[in-house]
Amino acid sequence: MFTTLKKRIVACLIILAVLGSGILSSLVFPRISVTAAAGQAKPLVHQIEAPANLDDTTSLTTFVDGIMEEDMNRLHIPGAVISIVKDGQIILAKGYGSSNLEKAAQVDPKTSMFRIASTTKLFTWTAVMQLVEAGKIDLDTDVNTYLKDFKVPDTYPEPITMRHLMTHTAGFEEGGVGYQITTDPAKLPGSISETLEKHRLARVRPPGEMSSYSNYGTALAGLIVQEVSGMPYDDYVKKNIFDPLDMKYATVQEPLPEAFKPYAVVGYNSENGSFTPGTPTYEAGFRPAGSGTVSAVDMAHFMIAHLQNGRYGDKQILSANTVGLMHATAFQFDKRMPGVTLGFAEKKVNGLTLITHGGSDPMFNTELYLVPAKNIGIFLSYSGGAGSESAEGLLQAFFNKYYPAPLEETPVDPSITAESVQKYAGSYEFTRRNFSDIDKFFNFLVQFNVTVSDNKLSLGSGSEQAFYAPVGENLFQHVGGTEQIAFRTDESGKVTHMVLGAIPDMPLERTPLMDQTRFWFTLLGIAAFIFITAIFGFILGRRKMKAMSTPEKWVIRLSAATSGWGLLSFVTIFLVVMSMDLMTKLSGISAALYLSLAMPILFVGLTLALLVGTLLAWKNRYFTTFRRVHYTLVALSAVMLVVFFYHWNLLGWQFG
Repeated sequence: MFTTLKKRIVACLIILAVLGSGILSSLVFPRISVTAAAGQAKPLVHQIEAPANLDDTTSLTTFVDGIMEEDMNRLHIPGAVISIVKDGQIILAKGYGSSNLEKAAQVDPKTSMFRIASTTKLFTWTAVMQLVEAGKIDLDTDVNTYLKDFKVPDTYPEPITMRHLMTHTAGFEEGGVGYQITTDPAKLPGSISETLEKHRLARVRPPGEMSSYSNYGTALAGLIVQEVSGMPYDDYVKKNIFDPLDMKYATVQEPLPEAFKPYAVVGYNSENGSFTPGTPTYEAGFRPAGSGTVSAVDMAHFMIAHLQNGRYGDKQILSANTVGLMHATAFQFDKRMPGVTLGFAEKKVNGLTLITHGGSDPMFNTELYLVPAKNIGIFLSYSGGAGSESAEGLLQAFFNKYYPAPLEETPVDPSITAESVQKYAGSYEFTRRNFSDIDKFFNFLVQFNVTVSDNKLSLGSGSEQAFYAPVGENLFQHVGGTEQIAFRTDESGKVTHMVLGAIPDMPLERTPLMDQTRFWFTLLGIAAFIFITAIFGFILGRRKMKAMSTPEKWVIRLSAATSGWGLLSFVTIFLVVMSMDLMTKLSGISAALYLSLAMPILFVGLTLALLVGTLLAWKNRYFTTFRRVHYTLVALSAVMLVVFFYHWNLLGWQFG
């Protein structure tokens, strides 16, 4: 059940990143753990055996080979790579499958360069902390202090600080339709400052209040690195991170420099059992959030530095104190749940705390896990297929084998009654979403419904249903597992927010009535029925219209025309938007979308005319009273549809 529900959550976040491990994005989506967002618990070890010896690299390789080879076939993955480090050494680095099917090139962990999408953010955050250590950036100073041409608006009294950017608590909305990525190399590299200015996102909540994963915020941090250091972002990362860590096959430049092109891994789409090369995507001005292309061995060097207090070999990229600060919990939705550090998200596996970051684009999936307490790091990247599912399964299997832990049952809190559980039921939507542009419409179908069953919370339905029992105040745990859900309430005790333990940087909040899918579908259904009756009434009553006066004929025609155009407008927009693939949504605005968004504008004019017609019908006593009431209902339905178009930013071309 869980895997299916997990895919739904990933899909929701991808939509939100336009949507989009979230949600939210340079087409760099935060990776949600595949076995632990909401639903079936992670595979757990009940009979604890002695941990396997991780120093036995032969056994480790055999173990990983078995999982990877099975996943490559089962999950339709053309190419993958893994590197594992322990105590400052690479204990495994291996490639699987092909880096280029057309050339029959095998994946080489040392030189094959995978697109790592949002995992690039770790380079940006590391660069920020270097400048913090140098005294050039203060984590709690207004970021406008460091910006030259581009400035963040003072929407709220509280300024945005670098700490807010690093914990994704700056309060930006999400957006990206038409501009988040590009598939045209001629548009590169793209100015970070001009991109942020041109596609400015609104501040929708006070900073420090709530986490909401933000690619825009990361790009802003990259711009600050550039402005404070006096070096282009790409050059800074190369000089201060890649070069000292001997990362020879690593870059954040777009497109790839000529010297790296022979080593680029091709991303693939799986179609009917075969692989077809995908269209490369570029982040352009959003590159601090996701433009990295790196080999597994080079990422191993990066992991070693973070696990060795900033040291790799004889080079020190961060001090021990700075690394400690960066890895420490910096924001938590709930003190009992995983939180976020200055750049990483926390994750619990078999009782151990991991700090992680991942990323996805249309072809690539990447995961990076660090276990500071054990001096272990794992990097995984895939060039197609369900890579995130493979990564999560491998991670859990790894910890079950080498760091097994018993299932610790958390007792159900007997003080929580069925009545008190009921207050948590309802619809929730991710804080990572858009408010200002057409992107908002992609939230329409992206909502999380929580119901109550037998004094437990239920997520999903049918084979996807999962149950969570109360184990504390505002805290629920998966029945038979360890994953938890926490809620937040206001002073009156009303539930306002929810967070899934696997995605601490993307909480959800109660869906207001005006955003609820069920609310709108109910109204739209009623309106559609009334519109259809108006259309059929016009068709079936054409003979009777011959005896009517000209004004009566025109108001009836207006009713039918408005009804027909309203139905056509909604259906057209819905089909156009839903038929657009992700790359089309994020890289450009199609002519079909432009044309479809013109339709509601004309509908507004028809609705205004219909309201005038309604007044005339009552004033001049056109038709029977019943028909005048029906005519009024048509007009009210049209007004409702106008409100729908307005609320979801579909009245015209509202692109960010």
